[in-house]
Formats: sequence, structure tokens, C-alpha cells
Amino acid sequence: MARIPDEVIGRLKREVSVERLAEARGVKLKRHGEDLIGLCPFHEDHSPSLVISPKNLWNCLGACRRGGDVMEWVMRAEGVSFRHAVELLRNEIPLAARPAGAVLKTSTVPKLPLLFGPTAGDQAVLQIVVSYYHETLKETPQAQQYLIKRGLGSPEMVKQFRLGYSNRTLTFRVPESGSSSRCWGALI
Repeated sequence: MARIPDEVIGRLKREVSVERLAEARGVKLKRHGEDLIGLCPFHEDHSPSLVISPKNLWNCLGACRRGGDVMEWVMRAEGVSFRHAVELLRNEIPLAARPAGAVLKTSTVPKLPLLFGPTAGDQAVLQIVVSYYHETLKETPQAQQYLIKRGLGSPEMVKQFRLGYSNRTLTFRVPESGSSSRCWGALI
């Protein structure tokens, strides 16, 4: 994967406001000297322990003892990796990048909710496929060697994350018809 340019990271740190991100999560902030304080959204909080500095950094002085910049905030709030946090900030949180008094020139129409989600049948089929690929990995020495070469070959890691290998034989296991054929078709 390509490295994220330092210019992009620097621009996000300068342009995206931790204050705006905190307010978007429902944190009510109050001025305390030069800093802003509020209840930390990352743990059960009854007295203000979240501090946002004028340097666009945040710190929790309460139970979670976390802190950092805008990327750390998004990683913690959304439970994502650094790379995913950068992508979220670049693509899905454009309003947070605007200064507080800036004129909005983009649409504020919210994303539509999904009309339907995965069914129990979809989940069952997914579990079957994951198990199949996991077993295929355990039975394929070339795939295991590839993981070892990439530093991912420890048996504990393979088991914990249920890593798998697709050797394109799943299509021979698909049922011809039935209620779950729609699910199978989506996975192949």
C-alpha cells in the first residue's frame, strides 16, 4: 500500500478542527482559559476531563487517559486504523475541515440510511465461506509460505483472525437452488 504523503497528514492536522469533531459527537465544550473542556465521549464521565488545546490537540485527564491529534480522535471514535482515519477525514468528514465561520458551499443532505441489512441467512453463508477459506489455507502449503514470507504466518494469528485462502474452488460447493442461493451469488 502506498504511503500517505506527509503533506496530506499535515493539511488534515491544520484544517480539521478537533473542536468540531468533538461537537459532532455531542460533546458540549466550555472555555477554560485558552483551552476548551468537556465530558470525554470515550468513557463514562461525570466531570469534564476532556481538554482541547489551541494547538488542535486533545487530551483526556480522566479514566481513558488518551489524547492526540485529529487522526487519533477519529481512530478512537470510529475504531479504525490510521490509514482509514485519514480516508474518513479526507472523504467523509469534509465539514469538520472547514473553519467555524466558513460559508458552506457543498450539500448538507445527509446520507440515506440502508433500506435493508444483511439477513441471518446472509450471515450464515458468510460464516460458511469464512470457514471454507480458513480450512483451504490450512491445507495449502503455498499459501502458508506466502503468509510466513509476509510476516503473517503465526498459527495463533491465522486462528484468531480466521485468515483464509481462495483457490477458486468455492464455486464447486455452491448449492444449485434454495433460499440461500441469493446469498451465495453475492459472495462469488
